[in-house]
Amino acid sequence: MIAVMWPSLDGRRFAPLERADAGEAGADTVFEYHEDAGVIWARYAGGSVKLGFLVGTRSGDTLSFRYCHVNDAGETANGTCASAISADADGRLVLSKAWRWESKPGNGTSLLRELR
Repeated sequence: MIAVMWPSLDGRRFAPLERADAGEAGADTVFEYHEDAGVIWARYAGGSVKLGFLVGTRSGDTLSFRYCHVNDAGETANGTCASAISADADGRLVLSKAWRWESKPGNGTSLLRELR
């Protein structure tokens, strides 16, 4: 089996394909990722998220990070997430995310697709 070397996420923008039941980020939330030497971070906003940040690490095609944001009701929320990088039929990168809130009950999965 040949290992795929996925490109850097630095400067790439992503949006969820849909809003997860327990989530707050939806199709109108845009994530702008940055990457340097295995460290990942992103700023995100849109929809019910006023402003959010995530920070973590990358090992191959796997991302592991913590996130926190402020929603449009002025509430803060935070949690953890693990993501796997893949690509769709159009060649756009896709992040398959499994996340869990730490600030409230709930968890879920999300798919983020690279914006062009």
